[in-house]
Amino acid sequence: MTHETEQPIVWVVDDDASIRWVLSEALESLPYEIRTFESPEDALASWDKAPPRAVLTDMRMPGMDGLTFMEALHERRPEIPVIVMTAHADLDTAVNAFAHEAFEYVPKPFEVDEVVALVDRAVRKTLSGGRRRGTRKRTDEGGQLSVQIIGQAPAMQEVFRIIGRVSKLDVTVLINGETGTGKELVARALHSLSPRADKPFVALNTAAIPRELLESELFGHEKGAFTGAVATRIGRFEQAHGGTLFLDEIGDMPVDLQTRLLRVLNDGTFFRVGGRDPIAVNVRILAATHQDMEELVRQGRFREDLLYRLNVIRIKVPPLRERREDIPLLLRHYLAEEARKLGLEEKTLDPAVERYLSQLPWPGNVRQLSSLCTWLTIMAPGKVVHEEDLPLELRETQVTTGGQETGDDWSHALRRWAADYLAKGGNDLHGVAEQTLEKVLIQEALKASFYHKQKAAKRLGWGRNTLTRKLQQLGIE
Repeated sequence: MTHETEQPIVWVVDDDASIRWVLSEALESLPYEIRTFESPEDALASWDKAPPRAVLTDMRMPGMDGLTFMEALHERRPEIPVIVMTAHADLDTAVNAFAHEAFEYVPKPFEVDEVVALVDRAVRKTLSGGRRRGTRKRTDEGGQLSVQIIGQAPAMQEVFRIIGRVSKLDVTVLINGETGTGKELVARALHSLSPRADKPFVALNTAAIPRELLESELFGHEKGAFTGAVATRIGRFEQAHGGTLFLDEIGDMPVDLQTRLLRVLNDGTFFRVGGRDPIAVNVRILAATHQDMEELVRQGRFREDLLYRLNVIRIKVPPLRERREDIPLLLRHYLAEEARKLGLEEKTLDPAVERYLSQLPWPGNVRQLSSLCTWLTIMAPGKVVHEEDLPLELRETQVTTGGQETGDDWSHALRRWAADYLAKGGNDLHGVAEQTLEKVLIQEALKASFYHKQKAAKRLGWGRNTLTRKLQQLGIE
């Protein structure tokens, strides 16, 4: 028999005493009773005395892990929201957490204020009678992850969290990212983890197909529909029936075809080129682009209503320069992979070379890094790669972060700007420079934090109120 107390109880379960202390102190601001436990076993032993309204648990602990603990909690009370914390944030962990019906997934290190807000939301949900979406037990509906996405940087953890959250849901996803960042890998991960995993995954780069052929490529054509159409041909929509259609570089799609695509999304039917009979398809659309879609809408180059249909969930894949801590991991991964594929000796990087490569700008992102690993596997003479073994163009590339050269380059550019400004008769040099500098730094911090004000303020070294005031002063939306 259990006994509910008037004050809602929140459990904090973590084998790290410092984490328990920090969270218990922070959660004291909430009108709940906070109880901390070193292990899931200790927590479950106290169930009969005081069951919780919400649980905050680590993923990896000695003995029972967080997922098994979550299953045990849901056996007792299916509606209990469980917030999972982990210092080992990768795509598999995120997917498993949500597959076990986690309320939320929080990578460590975390913003304490965010966790406090999450716990409050979780308790309020149970107090209002909210229940979890799924069944009481974990279901295995959907596929297994068939692609590997490397990343430990906070920007990648956010990508993993979104994939884990939406992987089992049949929703349209728009993937934003620069060329070479791995947008198709994200799309393949979404497909392989979805209930459509055993059906086709069909990819089409709309920018790579001539405009006059793209309609036929998408929707197929009937025999005799145009000169050269000597036989009926099914298009990518029919090929993807039951599965997933990945439309890369969707921003380059001609406006007239955007109209046809919108119609398929709305009613699930289309006509082949030259056809008279409607064809029904069941296809999940994943789209990707490196372009600013809202700007394309403003320019009249992309239909606003289609963007709304595609942009149900948006995933931003960060460029390599925004996840530099992942560069050594990626280098080691691709060096091992290329050696295996080519049947050659696996190369390792001299520590100085690894540090140097981690500071490069990488305009081609992960694709450029992967190509370098192929080149080194074939061309580097020894097992250990030294600086003189790098391609000439990389040895001549100036680093953009992390070294004395960076400060010099930045100060030289600033000195040239100041001299030019004064030479043109400008006044208030410091005021203009300070405003420009603050605006650039704020915009970059917001971008790197996915426009989360609290995170951006922390990266700037400010409080949230300071950032809010600066945004208003500088007119930044």
